[in-house]
Amino acid sequence: MTTVDVMLPHYGRLDLVQDTVRSVLAQDDSAWRLTIVDDSGEAAGAELEAWCAGLDEPRVRYQRNPVNLGINRNFQKCVSLVEHELAVIIGSDDLMLPGYIGTVRAAHKAHPEVAIIQPGVEVVDEHGAPTSTIADVAKSKLYAPKVTEPTVLAGEQLATSLLRGNWLYFPSICWKAEPLRRTGFREGLSVVQDLALVIDLVIEGESLLVEPATCFRYRRHSASVSSAQAVDGRRFAEERAFFVETADRMAVRGWPRAARAARRHVSSRLNALTQLPAALKQKHGAGTLLGHAFGLSR
Repeated sequence: MTTVDVMLPHYGRLDLVQDTVRSVLAQDDSAWRLTIVDDSGEAAGAELEAWCAGLDEPRVRYQRNPVNLGINRNFQKCVSLVEHELAVIIGSDDLMLPGYIGTVRAAHKAHPEVAIIQPGVEVVDEHGAPTSTIADVAKSKLYAPKVTEPTVLAGEQLATSLLRGNWLYFPSICWKAEPLRRTGFREGLSVVQDLALVIDLVIEGESLLVEPATCFRYRRHSASVSSAQAVDGRRFAEERAFFVETADRMAVRGWPRAARAARRHVSSRLNALTQLPAALKQKHGAGTLLGHAFGLSR
């Protein structure tokens, strides 16, 4: 039986991560194992460790990092701890619907060659209520492929699509463990590390399955790392460097459409414009955002 390693890198609120763990415990399909890798520090982690021990569930493992690793290295540590054939790196505030494990296991059985499974996602706010931001509307209406049945994408077609606008919801993705461990996350990235990993896998010849069945709730709230870094412009400096490098890699690979999409990175530039009102209100980062949006950054 194919077991799914659910890896949970933790940093934030206790109540939200408890909801995440409960959503895993409530799965209809029992073929999972949950590993919490706590990077929140000794004081913050003690309560979560005690709570996990009280669950008395052998499929739930907890470990705390002796020193803070940061987002990138903690994600990479999660990858190194994967032991089963499939893996999910769930956010510490996201939620699986009860059918998630069963859905991705069935998708893997039908398409065992695929390295990345993107299931259907609902977006909720920090209170668990359905929400829809500009970014989510753009993902669903402009960038995501319009499919009504499981669809496999690969090669330049997939790379071009993702570089035009990243329509993936990373915490919901189910990965085939071998290519995930082989490639891993690039050192030094935080905001764009998820897209970088997928692009690396696509260049290596791996494929992605779009599974339309909705079985995951992605939490969107203003306290996220990417939201905080968007307002002051830090995320866009990282994104621009990534897209410039990726455009060169795509050209070398012989994928001109993907190279153009990376060079233009239109969705990233439009996203910078949406952050401008908040930056002006905070009186910080507006210049960086404008530079990125109009291609003036260096």
